[in-house]
Amino acid sequence: MKTLQFREAIAEAMSEEMRRDESIYLMGEEVAEYNGAYKASKGMLDEFGPERVIDTPISELGFAGVGVGSAMNGNRPIIEFMTFNFSLVGIDQIINNAAKIRQMSGGQFDIPIVFRGPTASAGQLAATHSQAFESWYANCPGLKVVVPSNPADAKGLLKSAIRDNDPVIFMESEQMYGDKGEVPEGEYTIPLGVADIKREGSDVTIVSFGKIIKEAYKAADELEKENISCEIIDLRTVRPMDHETILNSVKKTNRMVILEEAWPFGNVATEIIYHAQDKAFDYLDAPIVKLNTADTPAPYSPVLLEEWLPNYKDVIKAVKKVLYKD
Repeated sequence: MKTLQFREAIAEAMSEEMRRDESIYLMGEEVAEYNGAYKASKGMLDEFGPERVIDTPISELGFAGVGVGSAMNGNRPIIEFMTFNFSLVGIDQIINNAAKIRQMSGGQFDIPIVFRGPTASAGQLAATHSQAFESWYANCPGLKVVVPSNPADAKGLLKSAIRDNDPVIFMESEQMYGDKGEVPEGEYTIPLGVADIKREGSDVTIVSFGKIIKEAYKAADELEKENISCEIIDLRTVRPMDHETILNSVKKTNRMVILEEAWPFGNVATEIIYHAQDKAFDYLDAPIVKLNTADTPAPYSPVLLEEWLPNYKDVIKAVKKVLYKD
């Protein structure tokens, strides 16, 4: 094992795949000369040159479309958005082209493209730069949606995403790029659609993904002091979702809390709850609790932002609620 920052794991995954396959290239704002807005493509321009690491104008609709067209013609582009808030400018290319061309062409065209960049809040960046769109993209057939929470998962999942013949939305976090973690030496991939049990437990299942899962870990550490055992599942891939791992855990613990950094209406948590009540209703000993942000745009004020985001104290309260200890 070796220790890498999250940004280094992302760069390493892209570089390894680009060495393996000359049809892969990276395109986006400041990915080349500046080494990436978050230094997630550091050194790649020097190694692969300007034809495969391409700086673009501020034109997400344009370079997203170029990526889709080049994927139709045999390339495997990685399109970086400086944040997924900016992907809204290019969402027509993602939803109406990347996600649909395979079906609309009768299977004549694969679209092996990865759209990647940061998602959700990153401190005081205010309402238009703090949005989580995982459930938006996961709602669209034809797209796969991946949200890693640590460097090792990020590298293995990104390599799988790049090799996939369908479009993949790969969502990171500005607040995780500096996170350090152990990453396996040598070649490895992590299959899409497989969740990971990060912590074994017996009293309650906590399901989460992305950077907010850190709050679940903090809560589990505190609850352990009270002899409450939490099982934590990291979805890793939102679509396709690994319902089997979630259901098996719920059948063991009989209780579930879902922690997600997204608005409360129509999100990933609601999809998990539907499947749980459909397939494991008789195993549940308490109503499922989901934790989301407040139902407002993200505030700029640090005091309000702290209240807007769910945190480990909210997780502790939710766990005690499903255990009837509140």
